[in-house]
Amino acid sequence: MTQPSDGHGRRPSIYDVARRAGVSHMSVSRVLNGHSKISESTRARVLQAIDDLNYRRSWTAFALATRRARRIGVLIDGPVQNGPNSTLRAIEKAAREVGYAVSAFSIGDDDASQIDSGVMELVTQGVDALCVIAPRESSLDLLRQQTTGLPTIVIKAEADPSWHTVGVDQRMGARLAVQHLIDRGHRTIAHVAGPMDWLDARERAQGWRECLAEAGLPEGPYVVGNWTSDFGFEFGQSFELGETTAVFSANDQIALGVIHGLHRRGVRVPEDVSVVGFDDLPNARHFLPPLTTVRQDFAELGTFALQQLVSAIEGRTAPSHDTIKPRVIVRESTGSVSDRCSE
Repeated sequence: MTQPSDGHGRRPSIYDVARRAGVSHMSVSRVLNGHSKISESTRARVLQAIDDLNYRRSWTAFALATRRARRIGVLIDGPVQNGPNSTLRAIEKAAREVGYAVSAFSIGDDDASQIDSGVMELVTQGVDALCVIAPRESSLDLLRQQTTGLPTIVIKAEADPSWHTVGVDQRMGARLAVQHLIDRGHRTIAHVAGPMDWLDARERAQGWRECLAEAGLPEGPYVVGNWTSDFGFEFGQSFELGETTAVFSANDQIALGVIHGLHRRGVRVPEDVSVVGFDDLPNARHFLPPLTTVRQDFAELGTFALQQLVSAIEGRTAPSHDTIKPRVIVRESTGSVSDRCSE
């Protein structure tokens, strides 16, 4: 929508909004900045005037006035994975909508020590706050040694006394995946885990264990590897099936490799073995067979993280920790044991 002018080709200013609402320009400023000490009737008049004039704040002027860069620094730990990239895109979108920019620094999969140079790089850009996506334990240990004085949020499923945290409940996601398999009659369920330095991998493995224990079932085959389809493929074509009728994979890439490896040796999915992934990649529904998986709402995660950071930057109270619930997306890679036995 084209912004209206005052008849002289000028975009509406805060003073135009004030005149329209019949209040001072300071009252308009308080509304724009979410100040609590302003009456609801005044707030309503200002918001209506903003809507009538299609007023948009000058973020450049605001940055100069507040001495804020209006920029968020994002450290991405292991950016090759779908989850970190999806979360970054969601943060960037949410930031644009409130007039913030994002500077990102990617940490290599094999070098958590880059956290030091990453923090330094972002701080020298004058960012107002930091966000860390998909952390490993080793990178968080290094981050605790930093003293930037900046508001910091970490995307992780569990609370941490050092920072604000927000995350998808990884353990719940794993429990939902395993329960889906148990409900279909599976009693020996393998887990192909991600690397244990990754907090998400730990939580998913723990959820698998807890769900089996609560159902009175023994742990099935368990192997720790990396996040790649190649690792899943090697597992799928080499592990001894025995009584195993289902595999819970720590992410969708691993699941894709598992399905390929099983197919290579003539094991059918889901007729012989059911496979569940985690993440719900955009192309998971096009796997052969389409993949049952755990969906994480990365858009909600990124938006919520950005909201917490902005609240911290502007001195408002923000929750110290919150989680977002995942859900299972059921497709054709899982079946019931009764169907298998009736063949």
